[in-house]
Amino acid sequence: MSSSESKSVKTKSAITKSAKSKNGEISTWLGDCSAAWDRFWFQPRDPFVLGIMRVLVGLIVFYTHLVWSLELSTFLSNGGMLPEAYRELVWGNPFAWSHLDLVAGQPFAMSVVHLIGLVVVVLFTLGLWTRWTSILTALLVVSYANRATGSLFGLDQINAFLCMYLAIGNSGAAFSIDRWLAIRKSDPDKNDLAEGIVKADTLTNISTRLIQVHMCVVYLFAAIGKLGGETWFNGEAIWGALASYEYQTIDMTWLAGHMGLVAILTITALAWELAYAALIWPRLTRPIILAMAIPIHLGIGMCMGMMTFGLIMLVGNIAFIESRWLRAMIYKT
Repeated sequence: MSSSESKSVKTKSAITKSAKSKNGEISTWLGDCSAAWDRFWFQPRDPFVLGIMRVLVGLIVFYTHLVWSLELSTFLSNGGMLPEAYRELVWGNPFAWSHLDLVAGQPFAMSVVHLIGLVVVVLFTLGLWTRWTSILTALLVVSYANRATGSLFGLDQINAFLCMYLAIGNSGAAFSIDRWLAIRKSDPDKNDLAEGIVKADTLTNISTRLIQVHMCVVYLFAAIGKLGGETWFNGEAIWGALASYEYQTIDMTWLAGHMGLVAILTITALAWELAYAALIWPRLTRPIILAMAIPIHLGIGMCMGMMTFGLIMLVGNIAFIESRWLRAMIYKT
């Protein structure tokens, strides 16, 4: 074999080894990505946090639906302020169902059905027969949202997706009557509500991840929507909200003499929403993002008369807190 042929063989061999090496690196990278994806969605998770969220979401859902009791027929009956024809005009599709349609022309029957719905929400909040009451509560929230077209706000949308995801996971495995009954059944001497290490499962993790991803989507699109408004760039947006008599619950007009502070608050809120979806995942920045959520949402709640909305958003953020941290805070361990 000539020297030129020998060099050619060596070159081909080197190219082949290089190609195999790159293929191996790609395969390893794809394997790592697949393993990370599997861990993200399907690694079993302790339902401790989901149990806390069930209680808090249930309380807010109960309150928001209890309010309907004050003027149920006025708003939701056939001859009320939100007639079925209006809903059909807005939605324009057959999937906007509502169980209230069956009793819309019967005020007494509507009151009975409404009361039954409130009982279901109470059972869900307490964690009794949670597998079924969680599904019924999610359907109930969607049903009322479909029927009350024209009076919906962000609160109703957040209630809906949180209830839906809580129905997927094992939200009744902690802080629930179901849990208490399970403890009594397994050992009659252990009949207290102390929460030990609850068995982890995959559905709980899927439910938690869905809430986390959905919260990121909510904040991201809220920020994108704000980017189209000039007042968010010139720092006046928050002033417009605080000065509006329609939403004003606390007189914050004194800030008119401190527009520099208003500009800082406006830009900070916008930057926080924009960064949320990226910075909520790393362990280093997550505490900062969660800490900022508290004054932002409580500020909205107290100053703009939307406390329930502010609270439900904070409840959604709980999905990002590790169960060991919450367990340590609750039980001081």
